[in-house]
Amino acid sequence: MNDYTDIIRKWATDDRHSGLLDKPDGVGEVGLEAGEAGRKLAVRFTLQRQGERIDKIRYQVFGCGFTIAACAAAADLAEGEAFAAARTIDAGAINRTLEGLPAERDYCAEIAIRALRAALDSADRNGATVQSEHRQEEHGPHISENDEVFRLLMTSENRNAMPEEDRRMFAGVIALGAAEPLFLIHALGLEKRELVKLLSVYFPLVNVDNLLLLSSHATQLAPEVNSDVRSIIRSHLPTEAEGVTLQTSAWLADILAARAAHPGHLWVAMGFFERPELTAAIRRHLPTLAEANSQNMRWKRYLFKQACDLNGGVMCKSPSCGDCSDYDLCFAPE
Repeated sequence: MNDYTDIIRKWATDDRHSGLLDKPDGVGEVGLEAGEAGRKLAVRFTLQRQGERIDKIRYQVFGCGFTIAACAAAADLAEGEAFAAARTIDAGAINRTLEGLPAERDYCAEIAIRALRAALDSADRNGATVQSEHRQEEHGPHISENDEVFRLLMTSENRNAMPEEDRRMFAGVIALGAAEPLFLIHALGLEKRELVKLLSVYFPLVNVDNLLLLSSHATQLAPEVNSDVRSIIRSHLPTEAEGVTLQTSAWLADILAARAAHPGHLWVAMGFFERPELTAAIRRHLPTLAEANSQNMRWKRYLFKQACDLNGGVMCKSPSCGDCSDYDLCFAPE
């Protein structure tokens, strides 16, 4: 959690209101509808009322530390308040409590508020669970084979006879990064010299300056890369590899870390067309990382859980995955 502020870190590890309440008067959920469970970031609030006041409130989060912090702040603001006052708590109040979420994480506060208000609605409906939809970006592929940059790369001569599956891997994420309102090197997590090297190996006839001209104009900052996630991935670089093989593994490691900072599924953020392509790429170039994820946990969940464990944080509500009631949220297909 090195990329978190001290205040957000404090709230993310504050477990005073975490967990579930027995016999709650209200249950509010976001991202746990039948069609969404296991596919989206999810939050659940349970509360007990005393008259028109919230006596106790608890939350569960299946997502990042920013969302955990936002829910902890929301619960702290709401407990003991009248229902009418609790309904006035908004994302701005959470942001002020946390002394500011990163701009690209503002949605975490919105999710917490949706779940809180759903729990309040539930209490007013005799405790029937209220599910609020959280509209994230579509989870399907964000590029197609007709994408201009993708076609430029894939139709260029494969002069170095590199594997087509690896050309496809890099073409997809480069094309996706080029379409985003970010500097391409920041979208990929690579220095320009490394991008030039990558192109010289996999797409030697494509000029990096021409590629940059086709990229969208940068109007936003890229999400901050979690340094622990990057270190964890790079710790699995194959020690026996050298030359292009080692370079490819290192490029993939840095790109994975950068793309893991984006919302949504990692396979989508990597520009793959299908889910299994992500695991296949990791098996090819970071085999010990693939082996370490022995239970086939969703990749983003796995990486951030490792980072959280490294720093002594709490991400799971059960010490044993097999005993956890939310197993399907973590182990649904990537």
